[in-house]
Amino acid sequence: MSQTRIPVRQGSNPLEEPAWVRYVLIALALAFMGLFLLVPLVSVFAEALRRGWGVYLAAITDSDALDAIRLTLLVAAISLPVNLVFGVAAAWAITKFQFRGKQFLVTLIDLPFSVSPVVAGLVFVLLFGTQGWFGPWLQEHDIKIVYAVPGVIIATLFVTCPFIARELIPLMQAQGNDGEQAALTLGASGWQMFWRVTLPNIKWGLLYGAILSNARAMGEFGAVSVVSGQIRGLTNTMTLHVEILYNEYMFSAAFAVASLLALLALVTLLLKQWVHWRDERAGRPGHATATQPLERPLAAVAA
Repeated sequence: MSQTRIPVRQGSNPLEEPAWVRYVLIALALAFMGLFLLVPLVSVFAEALRRGWGVYLAAITDSDALDAIRLTLLVAAISLPVNLVFGVAAAWAITKFQFRGKQFLVTLIDLPFSVSPVVAGLVFVLLFGTQGWFGPWLQEHDIKIVYAVPGVIIATLFVTCPFIARELIPLMQAQGNDGEQAALTLGASGWQMFWRVTLPNIKWGLLYGAILSNARAMGEFGAVSVVSGQIRGLTNTMTLHVEILYNEYMFSAAFAVASLLALLALVTLLLKQWVHWRDERAGRPGHATATQPLERPLAAVAA
């Protein structure tokens, strides 16, 4: 049976869209990004500086604003190491071991993605509030969680805990166990295997997830709003401080503090792009480890 050949014009790709289609799609994408991303971002800085640098500096150096900034940085500084430990441990357990209930653990890790942060905040109030399940015991021992800094930290940990684990799980699944098994045959201990084989192969994915987790911690609003009580100078984060200023018609001050959050978001974006660039420049060690030779980490183990 003879096969019919489809003539292909020299120098053209039959799967490639016409040029005008590509230009229209690119124009639509740029228009969407400009309208919904760039314009709001520029307007935040424009409103923040509309009344001059004096008003701007006064807004961000106000005592309540400084307390909100300090609390935001404190919460991020506490939640990030906890999420690093949890994310690595969860990803290690899920990808390196077979055990009953593994899929249920994966579902629990994804739970903060599907539950509204406001609902999560209400759950913590139900658990640790004055009338909550553990409320009487906490009052008896003079421990405050809800409407205090510990409640803000717990709520932030809940909404940020999946980011590192969900970044590492597919990464370590793609790697497989060949590197670890080879390290064990060379006499490596568990810690040597982790520090010299596993960690070098996941370091860029780990850093990527840490950046995303930290960005969410600094910008969280819903769960923190419920458990904090929005007490000025005590439990107000930057996001809550912006809402209070805006509700009090102090627009310049609100946009000034919001501009700091926008700057943090831009720094996070730059760090994310830098990690992505280093990842690609290094041959994507984290995302393509299944096909990457392991001579160097294994040589380190053997040494």
